[in-house]
Amino acid sequence: MQKLLILLVLLSSYVRAYPVTVDNCGQPLVISKKPVRMITHDVNITEMAFALHLQTSIIGITGVAGRNKRTKQFEQQQGDIPVLANRYAPLETILINQPDLFFSGWGYGMNLGGAVTPANLRKYGINTLILSESCIRINQAKYNHATMNYLYDDMIRLGIIFDKQLVAAKLVQQWQQKIKALGHSLIGQKPLRVFVYDSGQDKALTAGGYSILTAMIASLGSNNIMDDLAINWGRVSWEVVAIRQPELIILIDYMSRDHVKDSQIFLENHPLMKLTPAVRNKRYVVLNYLEVTPSPSNIEGIEKIAEGIRQP
Repeated sequence: MQKLLILLVLLSSYVRAYPVTVDNCGQPLVISKKPVRMITHDVNITEMAFALHLQTSIIGITGVAGRNKRTKQFEQQQGDIPVLANRYAPLETILINQPDLFFSGWGYGMNLGGAVTPANLRKYGINTLILSESCIRINQAKYNHATMNYLYDDMIRLGIIFDKQLVAAKLVQQWQQKIKALGHSLIGQKPLRVFVYDSGQDKALTAGGYSILTAMIASLGSNNIMDDLAINWGRVSWEVVAIRQPELIILIDYMSRDHVKDSQIFLENHPLMKLTPAVRNKRYVVLNYLEVTPSPSNIEGIEKIAEGIRQP
């Protein structure tokens, strides 16, 4: 299916006419002309745009929350593109900057019932491209477990909108080949039960079945022990986690000096978690924010997970 999609995109790369139409959470999004004033929300969404070298079409970024999510590479690619809001931008901030496209998502710059929504922005002539992973927040029945198509489809859609179809298709093909090779490198390796620990002590904030992390883990033949949770991210009890006996734990690095260290100390002193195979054997993989949210950095994240699975 994905190969067919890439072939169609390659063929369509020779078509330069607008308008173009892409799927947007099950609804058509019609773009009448190439955007020249895009606002992107959050570092992961912005990194998708950077991968297609769209910096000259970006007038601002929102949702970067200071420096705790931006890598040095991201800041280099950002250059002098201004940060319009560290967190969610008020509607007024978006309107005053007069974008023609807002690339964001539900839980990534937009909240149900909030002022910043595709319907509200449309009143002012602003199109909204919605992050695929976030679509389950408005139409859960339409989606099953996460797949890497969350990332691939967003890149393809962005390529179509900005007339960069060929670049996007080549990137997706390279990523698919890389992930396939990583999977092959683990042939004969025992699949592991993986738990994602973001934060929390009373309960654990973790990735569920609709998170891109579930797809990343599955691409290597292992499984997220919380993939039966119909959520992107949510909280679960430590009793549930311990019963499922994780063999590998993914920790999220928010570039805070002590966050990962504190997480390990907490797990290794927890009365239930210290008895699980992952904690007993100190089998941890540390990923940063870009690597655990839909973005080109997912590929580096999969590489790190593969190394964690490969270790004895």
